[in-house]
Amino acid sequence: MSDHTVEKIGGTSMADFAAVRDNIILGNRTEEEIYNRIFVVSAYSGVTDRLLEHKKTGDAGVYALFSHSDSDWAWGDELTKLSKFLCEINDELFGDELLSQQADQFIAERIEGVRNCLLDLQRLCSYGHFQLEDHLLTVREMLAGIGEAHSAFNTTLLLQNAGYNARLVDLTGWRDSETLPLDEKITQAFDKLDLSRELAIVTGYTQCQEGLMRTFDRGYSEMTFSRIACLTEAREAVIHKEYHLSSADPKIVDEEKVVPLGRTNYDVADQLANLGMEAIHPRAAKGMRQADIPLRLKNTFEPEHTGTLITRDYVSEKPQVEIVAGKKHVFGIEVFDQDMLGEPGADRKFLEILSRFSVHFISKDTNANTITHYVDATLRTIKRVVKALEEVFPSAEISTRKVAIVSAIGSDMQVPGLLATAVTALHEEEIGVLAMHQCMRQVDIQFIVEESDFERAISTLHGKLIEPHKHEYAIVAA
Repeated sequence: MSDHTVEKIGGTSMADFAAVRDNIILGNRTEEEIYNRIFVVSAYSGVTDRLLEHKKTGDAGVYALFSHSDSDWAWGDELTKLSKFLCEINDELFGDELLSQQADQFIAERIEGVRNCLLDLQRLCSYGHFQLEDHLLTVREMLAGIGEAHSAFNTTLLLQNAGYNARLVDLTGWRDSETLPLDEKITQAFDKLDLSRELAIVTGYTQCQEGLMRTFDRGYSEMTFSRIACLTEAREAVIHKEYHLSSADPKIVDEEKVVPLGRTNYDVADQLANLGMEAIHPRAAKGMRQADIPLRLKNTFEPEHTGTLITRDYVSEKPQVEIVAGKKHVFGIEVFDQDMLGEPGADRKFLEILSRFSVHFISKDTNANTITHYVDATLRTIKRVVKALEEVFPSAEISTRKVAIVSAIGSDMQVPGLLATAVTALHEEEIGVLAMHQCMRQVDIQFIVEESDFERAISTLHGKLIEPHKHEYAIVAA
């Protein structure tokens, strides 16, 4: 391994440059200690929502307006508003008028270049030989890259102005003459860098032959971060976010009752990702796990805390539950068919339909004549899935139900009677368990409950399984 670290800074953290500068980049380090670090930066908070679509509400951004409209006015106006918004960010960041103008000129070139490109594409696709749908993924990637280019350029400029030898590493492919494979592009970018004397500020988006958004969509920055760590053989990978990885969501469980995790393993990180609470995307974690690179999650706004260290082989010294997490707004899709008994392939047909509509399933349970998948999707998509299931299983009874999933997770949960303890705790609070699942690997137990019982179930399991053992959670030195 090399002496350097690779560190990813999330969008909410990026919005507070003073905290990024003082808590992450500089801290109490000597001038020499500031180097040997690579920073992969996200777009400023809210920017990618404006470029693509709002992650939570689904409100249309530039991409959504472009892909669903024949008119250039809607997306063009939104692009103009975005340009103004990015320049307002520049005004707040730079006290120096000349630096602010330099930042404005950089982003204006990107915005207007994209605008001209999209207008040309619209004109091209007005002819029957060219279909807009064939180019939408490329458009999505090009738009996404604007956000990371903006934040990376600004961060580099601010650090250079403060006297540090920062270098922008722009992986967005802007005006590149060729498209390279991901690993080759990263390797080329870092071949000529001297990390002992240069502070690398890297765009979270990488334009490459594989097309990161095809697989990871808005998780692309985690893949860039992971591949840089693996290809440069980093000593440690670090993700800076606005919160600790804790034993439960402090918005649900009293903040004084939750405890930041000191250590856990990549298996636990995968279980969290399955619930939509990504410490890191499982595919991004895979490379680091195989290369045995430890991953540390830190809270940007509590720099003195060592954070959570995630490693490949860690197992808690004592079997215990480490996290109680869950997901609300889940649909249970149940297929009951007596003809299913003894007939192989029913579940495969179910999965093929879910795959056709790009539906992520979180969990499932089966018995002799029933298959239930618990999925994360919109109601509109669920209706389309049910219609397809009715065609494949014409004699089946198909039903859907809104539920929530609550999961107890840990690197080693081989605690005698743990399942009984958890079920009893829920029963005592009059929380009904609609279904449950525990695999032999003993890293999680999932409970399906009514959506209205979600918060109570989280608090109840945390109070019973974690709070009596809070003192046992390790803090690991950075």
